[in-house]
Amino acid sequence: MSSNVKVLLVDDNPMVLGMLQQSLAALGEVSTAGDAADALLKAVDDPPDLLVTDYRMPGMDGRQLIEKLRSRPATANFAAIILASKADISERLAQQDPVDDFVEKPFFLREATRRIKRVIDKIALEKMTKSAPSDGVLRGSLSQMNVIDLMQSLEMGRKSCLLALTRDDEKCDVYFTEGQVVHAVYGSLKGDEAVFKVLRWTGGNFQLNFEGKTTETTTQLNTQGLLMEGLRLLDEANRDSGEKTEEEDVLLDT
Repeated sequence: MSSNVKVLLVDDNPMVLGMLQQSLAALGEVSTAGDAADALLKAVDDPPDLLVTDYRMPGMDGRQLIEKLRSRPATANFAAIILASKADISERLAQQDPVDDFVEKPFFLREATRRIKRVIDKIALEKMTKSAPSDGVLRGSLSQMNVIDLMQSLEMGRKSCLLALTRDDEKCDVYFTEGQVVHAVYGSLKGDEAVFKVLRWTGGNFQLNFEGKTTETTTQLNTQGLLMEGLRLLDEANRDSGEKTEEEDVLLDT
């Protein structure tokens, strides 16, 4: 489901730009620019929430574009992802001012989309949090943001809260401390097994209570570990049921 997150894609390769735009179109309000100068004009006219930019471009490079935009108060508040070679990331970019993520080129379209989506979901959750009602409890539908996306966003944002999930007569409470799951309960299940039970949910509702706290610790894995193991179990279940889980991917380079 598309969010109200504004994404500006910048790349001087029209094929890469077009493929990324098509892949991300369902996730937010996506606009494009073919070089840094064009991106600068578009960002000033309509500031993005997320800038996804190639590093090596004629004229101004991606790092300079980010610095230029962040030096201006009207365009300073945005997340940034840089597309760059492994050598550029390790030798030129990793030690500079941090960005939200790097995507190493060449990259598979599915993997790049997944990494960009994680940042989009984090921004979308922050926007939802700011518009939460006066009781401080954020309510939403899992058709807007599913369980995996919610957990990744809470981890990236280092949130401490109670995530309450409901579907028909089922309920699961998941407690986070600084983005890490510390306790979960689903009926008689607790800890990791309770989390695995609800990762596949795409229907139902969620509530985020940022005052929700617990003294219990029942999980063995951290948030990323829970997601990775849960996805592995889902893949196994899909294979056992004969479901097709893979489709053709595309490798994109400069």
